[in-house]
Amino acid sequence: MAHRAQGLRRDCYAAVDIGASSGRVVVGFVEDGLIRLEEVHRFDNRQVRRNGHDCWDVELLSSELVRGLALCKEAGFAPKSVGIDTWGVDFVLLDAEDNLVGDAVAYRDSRTAGMYEVADAIMAPEELYRRCGLQRQPFNTIYQLLALQREHPEQLEAADSFLMIPDYLNFLLTGEKAIEYTNASTTGLLNAETGAWDETVMEAFGIPRRLFRNVTHAGACLGPVRPEIARAIGYDTRVVLPATHDTGSAYLAVPACDLPAVFLSSGTWSLLGVENRSPICAEAAFRENFTNEGGYHFRYRFLKNIMGLWMIQSIRRELNGITYVVDEKAIRKGRLHQYMRVEGLGHEVGFADLIKAADEAEAAGVAASIVNVNDERFLSPDSMIEEICAACEESGQPVPETLGELMHCVYESLALCYREAVEGLSQLAGHEYASINIVGGGCRDGHLNRRTAEVCGLPVYAGPVEGTALGNLAVQMLADGVFPHLKAVRAAIAESFDVQKVEP
Repeated sequence: MAHRAQGLRRDCYAAVDIGASSGRVVVGFVEDGLIRLEEVHRFDNRQVRRNGHDCWDVELLSSELVRGLALCKEAGFAPKSVGIDTWGVDFVLLDAEDNLVGDAVAYRDSRTAGMYEVADAIMAPEELYRRCGLQRQPFNTIYQLLALQREHPEQLEAADSFLMIPDYLNFLLTGEKAIEYTNASTTGLLNAETGAWDETVMEAFGIPRRLFRNVTHAGACLGPVRPEIARAIGYDTRVVLPATHDTGSAYLAVPACDLPAVFLSSGTWSLLGVENRSPICAEAAFRENFTNEGGYHFRYRFLKNIMGLWMIQSIRRELNGITYVVDEKAIRKGRLHQYMRVEGLGHEVGFADLIKAADEAEAAGVAASIVNVNDERFLSPDSMIEEICAACEESGQPVPETLGELMHCVYESLALCYREAVEGLSQLAGHEYASINIVGGGCRDGHLNRRTAEVCGLPVYAGPVEGTALGNLAVQMLADGVFPHLKAVRAAIAESFDVQKVEP
């Protein structure tokens, strides 16, 4: 099919970056020593209700990814390779004929409720952490599999293979099955020291080892896309594994100013931590609930999962009437009515409106109520606004009565959580940190950047925004020999993209 690619730019690479709410296809190439990006496609990711559970629409993701690769050609590109990254922990099961077994249940679904108790009766959480080093979160894959055992044991019996979401999308493109290391490290089934499946854990929890291929590392080439995919997109290309967990890709793109630096990948989740060469699975790390997730080239992302911008995104959706539930308590207290009015706007509420409201509340000297942003109550509430108000009321603090007070509460709570995480990192590492380096969409939030710098007492370096896509592209470029090593890629990223410094 090479003749069909005549006139198209071939010295480029495509990053397919899919998050919990949206995905995009970004083309990257090097020009005059600088990395250039062009977004060619953006699409919504949605959850659908199937068989009593919130599930990912993997058919939609597959079609949008192929559409995005086809749009590369319309934009004048025929990428040499494609890499896919997504969120972690979620998976699909395939039978012997490679048909889906069951649904791709989403991590915010409630099926894992009560699984801590089930798991702890099988293996002490301290022992599980010592072996796998994974932060205790209700949606970890190990708890999802325990829930599946109880609800649909026949699905595990019928399954022939386990693939995580990006692995499954890669399979649809190439016909090759591989489980990439960085995403596999979010399952709670991978041994932190060896980087291989922990068969002791699998046996104890009754999870069939036969379903799991040995892990493959970022930089590996899965081969060319299927002929029917090549025809659909209009050119031949191959699939290269990036760090398929989006945080693993984002960390690769951190320029790391003012070392030693704390990294913060800021999006729906805030992933705050550092890059290590070995895992830290000590009891102190377990007590602080830090995680050891796999990074590129045998690195470890020692970090804390923080609820992040999810709370802000949820408030915005709620104010715009996309999804919210008004219960009797909310009606009686008039809270949702108050926020839904958003006086003086007269248009759909944007993130700039929320930031402005927080700025005004802070300037007016309003004392912010503080909530624990990592409380599971904020993971998937019917109404984020009501849940925040209820948390303030239950803790004896003033309940936010205006949009500004609500946003001031969320921002201050996030900044304080960041400070606690940085302090925890310092204690575990035995030294202080000189800066916080923020990448991802959240680095555009000037209010949060400023308050993070002020509350943590450290300079904040914000940027690049396209951290995850850049990290995805970086691995593809390394695999193709464009750069000799990771240090050279990071130097090019620092030179190519604007990074804003915010002093405390």
